[in-house]
Amino acid sequence: MLLILPAGMSVLAQAQHAMVFGTVTDNKGKPIFGVNVAVIGSSTGTVTDSNGKYTLEIKANEAITLGFSFIGYNIQQLVVRLNENEKRELNRMMEQGSQILPAVEISDTRSRVTGVTRINPKTIQQLPTVSGSFEDVLKTMPGVVTNNELSSQYNVRGGSFDENLVYVNDFEIYRPFLVRSGQQEGLSFINSDMVSNVLFSAGGFEANYGDKMSSVLDVKYRKPTQFGGSANASLLGGSLQLEGISKNKKLNFLSGIRYKSNQYLLKSLETKGEYKPSFLDFQATINYAITQKTELNFLGNLSRNKFRVVPSSRQTDFGTINQALRLSIYFDGQEVDSYGTMMGGLSITHYADEHLKLKFLTSAFYTDERETFDILGQYYLDELERDLGSSEFGETAFNRGVGSLLDHARNSLNAKVINGEHRGWYHTEQSDFSWGIRFQAEHFKDQLTEWKYIDSAGYSLPHPQNLPGINGPYNQQIILQDVLKSQIELSTYRISGFVQYEKAFGEEKTYWLNAGWRLHYYGLNNESVTGPRVIFSWKPAWRKNLLFRVSSGYYYQPPFFRELRNIDGLLNREVKSQRSIHIVAGNDYQFLAFGREFKLVSEFYYKKLDHLVPYKIENLRIRYLSDQTSKGYAAGADFRINGEFVPGTESWISVSLLQTKEDITGDYYYNYYNSDGEKIIPGYTYNSKAIDSIRIEPGYLPRPTDQRLTFSMFFQDYIPRFPTWKVHLSLIYGTGLPFGPPGRNRYNDVLRIPDYRRVDIGFSKILIDEENPRVSRLKWVNKLKACWVSLEVFNLLQVSNAVSYLWVADITNRYYAVPNYLSARTINLRLGVKF
Repeated sequence: MLLILPAGMSVLAQAQHAMVFGTVTDNKGKPIFGVNVAVIGSSTGTVTDSNGKYTLEIKANEAITLGFSFIGYNIQQLVVRLNENEKRELNRMMEQGSQILPAVEISDTRSRVTGVTRINPKTIQQLPTVSGSFEDVLKTMPGVVTNNELSSQYNVRGGSFDENLVYVNDFEIYRPFLVRSGQQEGLSFINSDMVSNVLFSAGGFEANYGDKMSSVLDVKYRKPTQFGGSANASLLGGSLQLEGISKNKKLNFLSGIRYKSNQYLLKSLETKGEYKPSFLDFQATINYAITQKTELNFLGNLSRNKFRVVPSSRQTDFGTINQALRLSIYFDGQEVDSYGTMMGGLSITHYADEHLKLKFLTSAFYTDERETFDILGQYYLDELERDLGSSEFGETAFNRGVGSLLDHARNSLNAKVINGEHRGWYHTEQSDFSWGIRFQAEHFKDQLTEWKYIDSAGYSLPHPQNLPGINGPYNQQIILQDVLKSQIELSTYRISGFVQYEKAFGEEKTYWLNAGWRLHYYGLNNESVTGPRVIFSWKPAWRKNLLFRVSSGYYYQPPFFRELRNIDGLLNREVKSQRSIHIVAGNDYQFLAFGREFKLVSEFYYKKLDHLVPYKIENLRIRYLSDQTSKGYAAGADFRINGEFVPGTESWISVSLLQTKEDITGDYYYNYYNSDGEKIIPGYTYNSKAIDSIRIEPGYLPRPTDQRLTFSMFFQDYIPRFPTWKVHLSLIYGTGLPFGPPGRNRYNDVLRIPDYRRVDIGFSKILIDEENPRVSRLKWVNKLKACWVSLEVFNLLQVSNAVSYLWVADITNRYYAVPNYLSARTINLRLGVKF
């Protein structure tokens, strides 16, 4: 069916068209990423990829004026006239200039007016990163919240990671479900060696993007024009990428294989033991031109992630100067996890004529996940000597408690997601109209068997006392904690679609409007949701380098499997779609400083949230309270300035302010008081019983992603007389996130994790410069286009950042929150070649 439909479009009337393509470089022959290439007087245009290459379809048999523009370079214009179906190569060399772009500026219109950030994929090659994931670039973007360098997960403007959309070549990407920590996560789907173009929106995005509440990451893989490849190796893993094209230019392929083992990095964690992580990933994309008007694209991924650890011991010092504590644990047992995923996508794109473009897509995703562990820990909780004059300062003063804890799990999940989709675009010189419809079927098979047992000095915890409503016989029971035992099999489907219209108007096209409408039907609960999305931009005539932008819309998120599964492992089929109403106002301003151009982007936003499913976060694990609902809000401001702080290198600084809260419907608790007026704390013994109680309604609580202030920076520099020696620095600071004790009561989450502070730095030396090649005596060296080596220092300042907490108790049932720290300072060596 999908093959027949595009072929049938050949009966449509065909207009005359031609194609221009080429490479844009600077005066040193270096390819320039993000150059705007457009037809003057129309909205037809494109941008160059990371290799400076572009392809643009234009009208045939008439004079066309092409414009080439980029910040910091002089604008170039070129008149061409091509015959029907003619393809012409037009390579351009751009000269640097310092003037503000004039009225005839050709900008990357769509990304600028829609508030989307375009990211240079080459940045990831310079970014010092622990995980090696492409998403680490996003962590330095405004509005993005993170507190875990071991993971590629990120939160945007108060939303959870589950609220982010990720696309690769227009296919929606899914991830494993059971991962609970950064050590287990493995490789991100996106292979940075294969990327050519990246768009990121932190909110207020268009209707053509799907049904999530927070952000969208839109990635396009490269289309090769010649044979080549690259290879990278480091102490944390390696990768190999190959690409090529057939002699008749109809077929091209791009493939990559990656291996990661962060065993070396995990040795810096406080939990010592035998770590055996092994993460392997293979991806390939194939493009085939069936005809001049029809193209076939395939994207495939196969991933195998395994994680095994046999812990031996752990020692953590925590507390305050007034109460310094030490937790020592000696372990028995092991953890073995495996996450295997497969994804395949096929698309057919048909250009009916110069106005109409049709695309048909189908994809399938499969995951098989296993999580098993039995870990017994014997723990000692000691208070340390605080007297600075004592010879035993910092040593154990006395013991507060001893005990054991046993963690057990036998969890498995199988999931299949299959979808089919059609998208269409109709383009004219005055406006654009697009549409899409999608059908998706899902099947999940989930089995949970998980519990925790705590024993302190021979007593099982919790150790209940005679509180109101608790009788004596109950006290004799052994109680397991965090018990999950369920078996679920679920099949469902959903249908979604959109229509979208956009138009630039005004004498100089100073106004731009994008308006769309989305709809979504979810078969499990028979729910239909629909709503508009609008973006309006204005570029004032009195200041060509300034643009104002306002966007708003209804962003529904129908439940996926994780939102349906409650914290106790049971399924709630009645969960409704969460909703976020976005209101975003912002501007971007281009200005001169130090003789170079910079860009300042500012956005202010408010999101009204309702029908929310509350959740708790434990490390990376999101545990939904699907039997509860809440309403809330997220409000804040994002600022980003980027440009050449150092000539020839791009750097940026981002600052974000955020507050997000929620009010859970019908939540309350009681405070009990005895005859002496003392508040009764469960687990403690009092001389008198409770005689009074007060009902407390918590009201608005900070959401788990409420990080009030975030500051991040990516900075690049080089030695002036030796430009092949470079330094790359990444800095992230974020205020603490809320947390609380285990359990389903969100009103207990009133504590804050200490601020997250992270500085990573890399020093690189270009051994073979692709832009300035030199002939070597060694023949095999001459076959290499580029070669570089870098030394990276992770966690340069040796800051102990906490990601979550382990709760231990003594016989009085008093709980202590023991921080789980992330990685310590580590050195990494990387070698990369391109051929």
